[in-house]
Amino acid sequence: MKINYCDALVIGGGLAGLRAAVAAQKKGLSTTVLSLVPVKRSHSAAAQGGMQASLGNSKMSDGDNEDLHFADTVKGSDWGCDQEVARMFVHTAPKAIRELASWGVPWTRVKAGTREAVINAKKTTITEDEDRHGLIHSRDFGGTKKWRTCYTADATGHTMLFGVANEALKHDVDIRDRKEALSIIHEDGRCYGAVVRDLITGELEAYVAKGTCIATGGYGRVFRQTTNAVICEGTGAAIALETGIATLSNMEAVQFHPTPIVPSGILLTEGCRGDGGILRDVDGHRFMPDYEPEKKELASRDVVSRRMIEHIRNGKGVPSPYGYHVWLDISILGRAHIERNLRDVQEICQIFNGIDPADEGPKGWAPVLPMQHYSMGGIRTKPTGETTRLSGLFACGEAACWDMHGFNRLGGNSVSETVVAGMIIGNYFADYCLENDVTIPTATIQKFVDEQEAYIDEILSYNGNEDIFRIKNRMQELMDEKVGIFRSGEPLAEAVEELKELLQKTKQITVKSKEKAGNPELDEAYRVPKMLKVALCVAKGARDRTESRGAHYREDYLKRDDANWMNRTLCTWPNKDDLEPTIEYADLDIMKMEMPPAFRGYGAKGMIIENELSAKRQEEVDSITEKMQAEGKDRHEIQDALMPFELPMNYKEKNERAGDK
Repeated sequence: MKINYCDALVIGGGLAGLRAAVAAQKKGLSTTVLSLVPVKRSHSAAAQGGMQASLGNSKMSDGDNEDLHFADTVKGSDWGCDQEVARMFVHTAPKAIRELASWGVPWTRVKAGTREAVINAKKTTITEDEDRHGLIHSRDFGGTKKWRTCYTADATGHTMLFGVANEALKHDVDIRDRKEALSIIHEDGRCYGAVVRDLITGELEAYVAKGTCIATGGYGRVFRQTTNAVICEGTGAAIALETGIATLSNMEAVQFHPTPIVPSGILLTEGCRGDGGILRDVDGHRFMPDYEPEKKELASRDVVSRRMIEHIRNGKGVPSPYGYHVWLDISILGRAHIERNLRDVQEICQIFNGIDPADEGPKGWAPVLPMQHYSMGGIRTKPTGETTRLSGLFACGEAACWDMHGFNRLGGNSVSETVVAGMIIGNYFADYCLENDVTIPTATIQKFVDEQEAYIDEILSYNGNEDIFRIKNRMQELMDEKVGIFRSGEPLAEAVEELKELLQKTKQITVKSKEKAGNPELDEAYRVPKMLKVALCVAKGARDRTESRGAHYREDYLKRDDANWMNRTLCTWPNKDDLEPTIEYADLDIMKMEMPPAFRGYGAKGMIIENELSAKRQEEVDSITEKMQAEGKDRHEIQDALMPFELPMNYKEKNERAGDK
């Protein structure tokens, strides 16, 4: 048995994992990062549009601050988020973006003077002040009061990933790619690392550490139509689930992005609409103002996605060999703007669809259709990032349900969360590793490795008639058809039952090659059961949550039910032979909220079943605010009285902004 020891083990080599690793390494810990792929090819690189941080630098973001960012985030979550975590996030984001600038991320900058922008499909002149010249710029994104999304053209994730990866290399973080974690090593309620498979040799080895942080991204590939990379299969969440101790939370909260291109599913950034692009139907009509007259194309992502599908259902979709879609028109922005700020989008359209979106008129319109994009659910953690039931196991980024997104995230908040959570959770993670030692016996480590060796041998010995690739394809079809944007009880119940049948069938397969290295069918044979467990958490959570909240939209329960569903879903898998997760719920405490539940601002009013505590807490908030304002207290003091929060390092210090008084 090969055992690799380190102080801090990070599983996942994207932005969140690398930033957490930098935090640990900077505190003197020997830190190892394990990644399925070379880290600079992680899915974080696919983020195009930008990173939200309330800098308030440009004319259209003037006056922005943490309070506005917090309010937008809570409303965007449809009051499903952990408001303490949302506060931690919005307060740290401006520090994170400036740190990234010092690490070499070439943020697009404000240029003094006049410039043209397209707002509500009309050309508008914006004048930037001289004293803001050279500061980090921002663009408009859905669901925000201010233009807050900072960017590097439309390659934001790429530049951020290279900046953070280079910083990790600078600090001598031990990065090992083509490594896949198969199970968590744990004893007496504490995590000690993972059993890992070398994807080149097929060899199993143990990585043992004082603390372990999972940052493996989302689970989009349990769906067929997704913008996620092929490595985003949710196996990081699955190995936490398979401990039988750690919980997954809010797995039914799945976001569908409005504008992946048809048929490839490659994302066309929200920056297209943030910069002024519009959606058109089969008649060339701009339809979003008909549904959402205030925010139009820049309503929250879940809202825009539903409106697009609703419009297609109403007979206004564009027919194609791949089904119905609508058009995204960015030609109105002008060729110069597209070739400067949306170059990736232009290349995607040219390469995959043979169109130039800068061409004026219908020939430049891009076919788009909502597809799965982001996982609000994940491994349930405390605000420190440590899992609630398994000591020493942390999670951050999309793999985690740190829960700043609740039931819908705002565009730009996820790529921001990767580095912000990496900063915050990375420091708490490092402190845990500094304060604890490895005490697990070698015999226990051997037991976990032997279990995985035996499982691989068991898979190779199967002699059934099922095909693992067909099982995977059927899972993805089921999730698209019955657990998608629009949900209702009967299809969800059918999905749960068939997913259970598919999970049983994974033991009735035959893997043709018996090689342990370089065997793609073997890879699928141990990954697909994990994916099915994740899919079952999504489907069963959606079946049981009889309300509509954020991206979870039940056509048979159209109202947000604060009276009965002001809680988060918790999934566990107590026994490895179970065919479905055990679900329980944890209440959200309205009486501790800085911003009690209210109308979100989309659709018709009256679509909420009120919780009586909401009005009571709002009275408290108003009373405290009025009293402290009369005493001359500033917004920071008032916020701290309403809902205090903690941060590591010096991150709680006030943010400075141009024009602050």
